[in-house]
Amino acid sequence: MEPQKQARIPGDPVAWPRGPSSSQTPDDEEGPEGNTAPAAAFLGAEADDACADALWELPVEPAERRPECSRCSRPQKVCLCPFLPLHPLHISTHLYIIQHPAEENKVLRTVPLLAACLPQDKCKVKIGRRFSEERDPELSTVCRKSDTLILYPGAEAANLEEFILDSPIYPSTIIIIDGTWSQAKDIFYKNSLFRLPKQVQLKTSVSSQYVIRTQPTNRCLSTLECAAAALSILEKNDYIQETLLRPLQALCSFQLQHGAQIRLSKEHLLKNGLYPKPMPKNKRKLRKMELLMNSVKI
Repeated sequence: MEPQKQARIPGDPVAWPRGPSSSQTPDDEEGPEGNTAPAAAFLGAEADDACADALWELPVEPAERRPECSRCSRPQKVCLCPFLPLHPLHISTHLYIIQHPAEENKVLRTVPLLAACLPQDKCKVKIGRRFSEERDPELSTVCRKSDTLILYPGAEAANLEEFILDSPIYPSTIIIIDGTWSQAKDIFYKNSLFRLPKQVQLKTSVSSQYVIRTQPTNRCLSTLECAAAALSILEKNDYIQETLLRPLQALCSFQLQHGAQIRLSKEHLLKNGLYPKPMPKNKRKLRKMELLMNSVKI
């Protein structure tokens, strides 16, 4: 039986061929002095290290970014401006998007499409994870106003449509957090400013049209879809939602035509036995999975 060769771990230095002189038989391993072979091996290892260092010093050209459209922030070859309104929508509501830093450079993000449809003075994007009165006095002032809402689901959140019917002060500003659900949760609960406005949520059974990204449940919507629904309710104008969804539909259609696949929600995959990964061993994560399977909000 041949002895097993030791597997090389990824990241280990690659042993470059040393030529015929480096090949040794067991009889050749020890020279006349008894230690010439270890010395040769040491010199060979030094040569290998020097070769590897030389590779690291080779100049690396930075990846060239494709030219982007100044309005929709998409690559110019796949610009979505034909699906945007000719002029920014006329709205009276101020929209603040609190964006997690990880979302800023994602290719298929929806916030640039949303901002391209709205007046610049009505839609402001603030990037970060932690906000305070010292760091952002403007946002602090907005959060303290009685006519500001924050869109975040939860047991204490009021239904937006019902709230505006009974509220003595009609909302003028709404805040939406942009990020994954875990990122949004982290931002909401670790920033006391965001618990000052009235917390509201959308009551909808409509599934997300953002089908090229996986959502936790069938009821989860993208940031653009949340903004579209909320603004159409606050402005009492269904045309706003239709207009804002148009570029998102075009984005998904284009991606699907060029190899992307429809991403079903984790809830759907779990309920139908299609979830491709093993169930987590962590009790907290396992409990979340069980809640998804039972359609319980988390």
